[in-house]
Amino acid sequence: MSDNQISNFLTVSLVVLLSVFFILLIVLVVLMLKEKNKGNTKNKNEANDTSKVKKDVEYTKNSIFDFMEFDKIEDNMIVRKKGRQYIMVMECQGVNYDLMSGLEKNSVEQGFLQFLNTLRYPIQLYIQTRTVNLGSSINRYKQKVNTVRDDYMRKQMEYNSMVNSGEYTAREINNARFELVKAQNLYEYGLDIVNNTEKMNLNKNILKKHYYVIISYIPEENTNTGYDEDEIRSMAFSDLYTKAQALISSLGVCDVAGKVLDSEELAELLYIAYNRDESETYQLENALKAGVDELYSTAKNVLDKRMEVINTEVRTQANTKANDAAVEAMMNQDKARRVKQREERMNELIDEMAKDLLDENEEILGEDVVEEAKKIVDQQKAK
Repeated sequence: MSDNQISNFLTVSLVVLLSVFFILLIVLVVLMLKEKNKGNTKNKNEANDTSKVKKDVEYTKNSIFDFMEFDKIEDNMIVRKKGRQYIMVMECQGVNYDLMSGLEKNSVEQGFLQFLNTLRYPIQLYIQTRTVNLGSSINRYKQKVNTVRDDYMRKQMEYNSMVNSGEYTAREINNARFELVKAQNLYEYGLDIVNNTEKMNLNKNILKKHYYVIISYIPEENTNTGYDEDEIRSMAFSDLYTKAQALISSLGVCDVAGKVLDSEELAELLYIAYNRDESETYQLENALKAGVDELYSTAKNVLDKRMEVINTEVRTQANTKANDAAVEAMMNQDKARRVKQREERMNELIDEMAKDLLDENEEILGEDVVEEAKKIVDQQKAK
């Protein structure tokens, strides 16, 4: 191999090595850039997570109340703006104006004009539309129906006892039977009412409007400074209650009845206003009975509540089973008594049936033979 060939070979080898070196260098730079980008992305994600945690910590219960338009409900009043405004609400029952006569309409209009002329302070009219929920009424109906059922079962047992004893006259038994039938009809009527009411409650398109008159008291506009919170609240209640009674009297002239809402009714009013959809399912009355307004430490244990439900169910089913068993036992005693009576009168029944057979065959045997045979039967009976 000549020197030129060797030099060319070395030159090509050098070029190849340099090319491989530059390629490896480029790959190394790319990998380093990727690692750096991953590190920046991780730091950003950690920063975002940290900011999220900080934001979650910032959302406390106190900050949630800042979104509400009221602070609390106290002494049948809604407290707003940290005690700088007190509100009292009156619920009014509407009148059916369209069904009134001309004279009655004129009387209502004159009364409403008188009501407007007596106003010396601002008021607000509020109408709230609610879906009619008959759940509480259905529960009350069921309790009354259960009471009627127990009374019906008791009367049924008394009637069976009177019939089986044989110590009562036919008139007394008929009176007892009349009371039993009346109790049975009342029980069936109650069941029918409950079933129809439950079907009616499934219709969510039944709406009812509630009418309210709202008055407010602002301490800064009516009193000087220097009073503590209790004194301001007492003055607010006195002023608002006096105005409310005056408004109720003025509305009474036009046949509109009204009343001041208490604290629980105010809570229901606000609850429905803020929870329009959920209020149809989760009623405030049921929530309060369940103890959702109590602390967890003072609430009843879940197992204790379950035990109370089981005890109530056991008592109810045991009462029903005892009544059924008593009725069945009395019926069995009645059957046994009738069997015993029939057994004691067996000879008498045999004689009576023998005479009946002789009468049926009188055409075949002849009247004289039948009469003689009856005499023989009587003689045997006398012996």
